[in-house]
Amino acid sequence: MKIKIYSIEVCFILLIIESLGCTSKKDYLESERKSFVENAKIKPAVRSVPPGSVTPNGWIKDWAEAAAKGITGHLDEYSTAFAEAWKGQSFEAKGVGPDGTGWPLEQASYWLDGAVRLAYILKDTALIKKVSKRLDYVVNGVLNGGESFIYWEDTKGVLIDTTSSTRVEGRNPTSFNNWAHSQMGRALVAYYQATHDKRILKALVKVYKQFPIGDLWSDFSDVSGACNIDPMIDTYLMSGDQTILDSILSFSNRASYKDVANRWSKGNLTPGHNVIYYEDIRVPALLYDWTGNKTDLNASLKAIEWGEKNYLLPVGVLSGEEWHAGIGATRNIETCDVSTSEWTFLEMLRITGDKSYSDRIEKIFFNAAAAPVDREFKTMCYYQSLNRYSSSLPGVKPTHPSVKNSYEYTRIGCEVLCCVGNLNRIIPNYIMNMWMATMDHGLAATLYGPCNLHTKIAKNISVNIDCQTSYPFGELINMTVDPEKEIKFPLYLRVPEWCENPEIKVNGTSIDAQLEGKGFIKISRLWKKNDKITLHFPMRVKVVKGRETPYPQVSYFDKGRIIAKDTTINNPYECIYYGPLLFILAIPDQNPNYRMPNAKFNYALDVNSNNVANQIEVIRKAMPLKWDWSLDSPIQLRVKAKEFNWEPTENQPLPIEPVKSKISAEINLVPYGCTKFRVTMFPVAKASWNSF
Repeated sequence: MKIKIYSIEVCFILLIIESLGCTSKKDYLESERKSFVENAKIKPAVRSVPPGSVTPNGWIKDWAEAAAKGITGHLDEYSTAFAEAWKGQSFEAKGVGPDGTGWPLEQASYWLDGAVRLAYILKDTALIKKVSKRLDYVVNGVLNGGESFIYWEDTKGVLIDTTSSTRVEGRNPTSFNNWAHSQMGRALVAYYQATHDKRILKALVKVYKQFPIGDLWSDFSDVSGACNIDPMIDTYLMSGDQTILDSILSFSNRASYKDVANRWSKGNLTPGHNVIYYEDIRVPALLYDWTGNKTDLNASLKAIEWGEKNYLLPVGVLSGEEWHAGIGATRNIETCDVSTSEWTFLEMLRITGDKSYSDRIEKIFFNAAAAPVDREFKTMCYYQSLNRYSSSLPGVKPTHPSVKNSYEYTRIGCEVLCCVGNLNRIIPNYIMNMWMATMDHGLAATLYGPCNLHTKIAKNISVNIDCQTSYPFGELINMTVDPEKEIKFPLYLRVPEWCENPEIKVNGTSIDAQLEGKGFIKISRLWKKNDKITLHFPMRVKVVKGRETPYPQVSYFDKGRIIAKDTTINNPYECIYYGPLLFILAIPDQNPNYRMPNAKFNYALDVNSNNVANQIEVIRKAMPLKWDWSLDSPIQLRVKAKEFNWEPTENQPLPIEPVKSKISAEINLVPYGCTKFRVTMFPVAKASWNSF
């Protein structure tokens, strides 16, 4: 049964136009109505509201402001690559071409996309001025004669092979930077949605009505020009330009694309670069709205299923030491993967309305998002792993020639700048998608946290929803619905997958909440000023067991870590969740690069499957006045363990068998995101292992 959150061609248009003060409401409304009604075969379930419609509060606001004061707000001041890219001129930086093309275009487009969203979310005038100036270089370049966002270059190098989805060995798939181009397209879409400046839309339309879409490859070893389809669809919806849609549909009919979709829909995928995997696998689902071909949607669903079966780590992101790296306590996650996985699941949520994608996003955001950045949002790292015992363990040998100090937190001006750019998208993409619009003139609470929504719905009525909560560090969410005047509209509230007994009250009265389809509760009523909603999502402890797996035996790892050659890896582990949070043993740190000396972590979990909740004590404290992911977490778990002699190594990061020990202990666990050194995938006592 599909969740009853329907396409929002009218509601979403009104949300954009009314919240931004557009002077051509009727024209814009009719254009987008026509685009959806006449051409979409499958209507998308929900759509994002524009940057600035959702304002963060509480701990999320503290974190967002730290980003604005740190990397997101000042990255161009730390690195030439971010200061000079997209200006159409030569400069000195790693990977830059003589005309200003090259690697910095990718890096800076990531940063600008995140920075423009955060700037308007926080209404940060200084950051708005900074990113507007930089994005206007691109807009002006296109309007003054450029044929692409790389306005000083032509697009003749775009490779389109309409017959094959596999590439010829050694062939450069494109001499035009399709990848950076697609990321800049996303940044300009966000810029337009935040400002409704017609010049931005004009530039988007000019480029995308004539842009030759590069091929989508069946594997993930090279970047794909098909990633431009994300911003192309948005540009079409915002403009109604039929030429853009015709180009997208033409792509969907290529023999090479159909070959990819058919392969993926049968689960026929091979390991490759994880960032490329996350960017590519959503493309068929994006086409599904316009083709109505279930093979397109199924291709994306099967690709997600394949990745999660083989490479999913407990923080919700696939392993990626650039390439997929199996499942293991010291397998790495490239920071770019955190951002790209979040975006892909947001797109899948918009298309399907399946709340399981919201659950995935929350797991990523509440756990993996904070790990690679320091507590002041001033430095970050290229990789994170679930068990980080010290600054030298695991002994990661870089698998990319540009990766240096790949397991340390380094200054912003680090050698690998893609991740430091992509990092800036994680927070704003979560915030602006906490609420989404529905076709039936309603609103959907898709991601939870302290925030305020201000938008307009049917009949141009302003609605404000204030959300007070410490979630996910607390179980209660208090909402105040404040419409401009009394109005009836549906409100959809997501029930997290881990919550078995949700309690919902409206104005103090419990409601008999029935789930609609895939995890939402629909409340349709006449809403009045100061109406109150109380959500109680009781959290429970969950212990998950598993075994590490070998790396995929591919040539990419021939010169990488020695452990990648071991095909016998099968070490047991357990990890612990409480609600959406992953809990770990913190190894206290002096700073993000160095742990405290003599810190103990030689413990195995000793929790019996019978009455897990009664064996693990939940310790709660007040939320801090200022949130900075401190080790002094407002929620901790007290867990039984066994102490044993254990010295992890690069090639043996976990014991090979369940642990036999008679030395009982108790350990305190804190949320994963609060730590820089940690044990997450625990060794496990034999009795505990046998009980699950």
